[in-house]
Amino acid sequence: MKRIKIALAGNPNSGKTTVFNSLTGSRQHVGNWPGVTVERKEGKFSYGGCEVDVVDLPGIYGLTAYSLDERIARDFLIKETPDVVVAVIDASNLERNLYLVAQLLELRVNVILDLNMMDLVEAKGISIDTEKLSRVLGIPVVKTVANKGDGIEDLKKAIVAPPKRPGPFQIDYDPDIEAAIERLSDTLKNKGLPKEYPLRWLIVKLLEGDAEILEKVKKLPEGSGIEEAVLKTTASLERNLGYDLETAMVERRYGFLKGLVRECSEKRLGIEERLELSDRIDSVVTNKFLGIPIFLALMWLTFQFVFALGTPLADLIDSFFGWLGTAAASGLTVLNAPGWLSSLISDGIIAGVGSVLVFLPNIMLLFLAIAILEDSGYMARAAFVMDRFMHALGLHGKSFIPLILGFGCNIPGIMATRTLESRKDRILTILVNPLMSCSARLPIYTLFAGAFFSKNQGSIIFSLYLLGIILAVVVARIFKTIFFRHEVAPLIMELPPYRLPMVKGVIIHMWERGSLFLKKAGTIIFAGVILIWLLASLPVGVEYASEESLIGRLGSALAPVLSPAGFGFWQAGVALFFGVVAKEVVVGTLGTLYGVEEAGLRSALLQYFTPLSAYAFMVMSLIYIPCIAAIATIKRETNWKWTGLAVGYSLILGWIVAVLIYQIGGLF
Repeated sequence: MKRIKIALAGNPNSGKTTVFNSLTGSRQHVGNWPGVTVERKEGKFSYGGCEVDVVDLPGIYGLTAYSLDERIARDFLIKETPDVVVAVIDASNLERNLYLVAQLLELRVNVILDLNMMDLVEAKGISIDTEKLSRVLGIPVVKTVANKGDGIEDLKKAIVAPPKRPGPFQIDYDPDIEAAIERLSDTLKNKGLPKEYPLRWLIVKLLEGDAEILEKVKKLPEGSGIEEAVLKTTASLERNLGYDLETAMVERRYGFLKGLVRECSEKRLGIEERLELSDRIDSVVTNKFLGIPIFLALMWLTFQFVFALGTPLADLIDSFFGWLGTAAASGLTVLNAPGWLSSLISDGIIAGVGSVLVFLPNIMLLFLAIAILEDSGYMARAAFVMDRFMHALGLHGKSFIPLILGFGCNIPGIMATRTLESRKDRILTILVNPLMSCSARLPIYTLFAGAFFSKNQGSIIFSLYLLGIILAVVVARIFKTIFFRHEVAPLIMELPPYRLPMVKGVIIHMWERGSLFLKKAGTIIFAGVILIWLLASLPVGVEYASEESLIGRLGSALAPVLSPAGFGFWQAGVALFFGVVAKEVVVGTLGTLYGVEEAGLRSALLQYFTPLSAYAFMVMSLIYIPCIAAIATIKRETNWKWTGLAVGYSLILGWIVAVLIYQIGGLF
């Protein structure tokens, strides 16, 4: 069977992920790009006797490597040379989206143009002459409405058709610039420039001042001479133009695209000009007075939804593990198995892992709600709404997106800071991202809120998420004052149109994120509860999970430090200590130590905690030390100095806030 490798490229909010899901269905997986912690999505499908491997490139606006996402996309296109690049564009914003297509064509890759969201085009009364567009650009053009599956079959046909190399597409930048490109071509063609780049494209990037290309050229044997020639040419052109060369070249690209769009599309007569639905909704949800209350209300409703539907399902899973633990213990007794094996399986593995898996419905429902908010276009509005507030506290409005992603998992939230242009914004956002309540903390919250605040479970957990946001912006303000005193850049971002989320896409997003929780339960948490059981059983002869056991001695050493926060007993110290491995292990540790599933664990906790100390424990779990995986990610994204600061400040802050809540709350 013939094998084809394709890449999907497109602007953020162009529907590229929906096209990816429509093409690959369940045959997809997520990893990381080589050498970086940015997510890489791959999938495959079979069609017309071909096996097609699909790589979903990060959402980008161009191929000038300002951000890591753009560099990843460009490196993939150049080094891995896919057979076809499907450029997915929002056809209702043709001119802006075609900018990336023009750059792909300048790079001389095989492009198929996917005009996605054609339903929005028709709703606006716009018609696009796809034949003329295909003829002018010299590439196949396909129309799709990916969230309804329309046109996906045509797209597959175009992908497996024999690729035709694009013609000599080029944009006429200006007589002076074109003359300079020609002179440099003659000068540089025998200077050992990297062969993987088309020469004209390489020269255009050098004239635009592309930092990565300039660095590569400097390393060549004649690099200093090439750099000098480029700098002289650039300076000469800018003197003639009266402004910077990169701006002039961007303007020429957009000028070409403006003419192309005018030539290949028209607005039908008789369509009444009106304020679009998106604008009408935005006038309310991004209102400077109503925006933040609406966002907070949506978050509160999200948690009511998660626990109203998730709790009954969690109770069923809890009952199952309770039955399984009892049945396993009885079965092993009948088989005359040694007592240690029965304890390991029932008290350790089943009680420990089961106490965590109980919360799978709540976690899946939270990811479902976040996926709906993302796919509907609301999350971009949330960043826009929070910009003024975050700007005042030293963070960029775009930082709110990585922080929101931290609600699912801090690791992708930290990785998402790569889209921030400023190093200051990236570091500040990374430092405070662990204060976002990731899904790993949700089992802790659900356990304690269910035991002590059953009537107000959703509101209590909402308060913890809100506390994390408040602490994040306060800490960011303090760190900005100490480490970064310069101004915050203004927020310039695209607000995508509102869309009805596609069921298939939402389910895939929910499963991608939720399956990571299941993998943790099968690996890290499984290993953790076995280690905890072993430490609770040694030295030989001590009572299981007693204060005389190894784990009891560890907890007893930590207990005095935690006593001012209201949970100065050794089991709490052990749970928090092992929670550094993964936050879910806090619950797994308690389940293993008490040898019970969720229902029994709640009863056990009532003997040790009060509602006030339980809330302080949840706050400590929210703030103190990121998990090991998050620490490693912070180190990869920054350096040891910032990683040490993230670990140190969060541990101290967690203890201080937990103590304040318990001590001040005790006065009332």
